[in-house]
Amino acid sequence: MSPLNFTHILTQTVDELSESESYKGLFHQHKDGEPLPSARILCDIIELARSILFPGYYGNSTVNSRTINYHIGVNIEKLFDLLSEQILAGLCFGSDDNTAGCADQQREEASNLAAKFISKLPTLRKMLATDVEAAYNGDPAAESFGEVIFCYPAIKAISNYRIAHELLLLGVPLIPRIITEMAHSETGIDIHPAARIGSHFTIDHGTGVVIGATSIIGNNVKLYQGVTLGAKSFPLDNEGKPIKGIPRHPILENNVIVYSNATILGRITVGHDATVGGNIWVTEDVSPEARIVQTKAKK
Repeated sequence: MSPLNFTHILTQTVDELSESESYKGLFHQHKDGEPLPSARILCDIIELARSILFPGYYGNSTVNSRTINYHIGVNIEKLFDLLSEQILAGLCFGSDDNTAGCADQQREEASNLAAKFISKLPTLRKMLATDVEAAYNGDPAAESFGEVIFCYPAIKAISNYRIAHELLLLGVPLIPRIITEMAHSETGIDIHPAARIGSHFTIDHGTGVVIGATSIIGNNVKLYQGVTLGAKSFPLDNEGKPIKGIPRHPILENNVIVYSNATILGRITVGHDATVGGNIWVTEDVSPEARIVQTKAKK
């Protein structure tokens, strides 16, 4: 085939891909001066947040009790600047306003939201401390809190979730979902930022865990690998599209344990202090203190 024929193929492909019908629903039209969300910068934001929440374990390892105020101050300033820009990108990306100047109109709002999020960091640290404690107390192999913070994928996934959840509560679009999907990619644990999770939460091993958007999890809950808190069905509207925003995932009350590869589906309640055994499907309410396991086959 001659170079001329190659040119024809390339030109034709460019024309086909540039047809508006071919990219309908797949194209985000950028406006001049408008920032775009950046996965790379969001990774930096998560590392900064972790270095603030777990000083000495992430970021500058030379931090000590004499220098901690300085290091946290520097990191807070960096976090504010980076987060303000990424929140602005999320606000602009999610805006229905097609006029130019989105960044100018929403920059103050982004800075305000970033400051509100940063004010939540002390509360976030207290909550994550309970998660670290739960992981340590729940695993005989864990030798220290430091090992749990450094090594356990659950702490990375849960910290991302708790950061993302706070941003979601503040009304930040898109950015929270990117943050939890970053943890999903890193750990194999998929927690939707809209899920509501209480204190002392832990996930043992973790790979393959899925927690849906409308899940509600109480205090002192432990999940093992492969657990799914999912939806049983998706109600459709008159156009055959899934209805958004309705509760469709399980509620796990306090002190529930769910063992590996259990699948709990639908808006059902697993009562307090219940235990759900491994490798089973649960689609009906579970009474408090119940123990649900596979039925043994009769010989």
